[in-house]
Amino acid sequence: MLVLPAELTHAQATASLRMLLQGLASQQGPVLVDATALARFDSSALAVLLQCRREAQSLQRGFSVRGLPERLRSLAALYGVDQLLTTPA
Repeated sequence: MLVLPAELTHAQATASLRMLLQGLASQQGPVLVDATALARFDSSALAVLLQCRREAQSLQRGFSVRGLPERLRSLAALYGVDQLLTTPA
């Protein structure tokens, strides 16, 4: 499982994406991202998650996010990408 940091804004986006992609490359099977710790974020968090999803798809692996904060879920819906960040049951 990959874990998002407590803060993911434009300032942390590049480092966070690099960390997540390294973790993704070292794991097998479907990719699960845990966003429960995420407390401070901007739209860069969506960009990071969507890039992780693209990488998972390029490796023909599933992708889902759990614990997405409601505000980030609302932002994703506003941008029309909420369905791309599926939450496992």
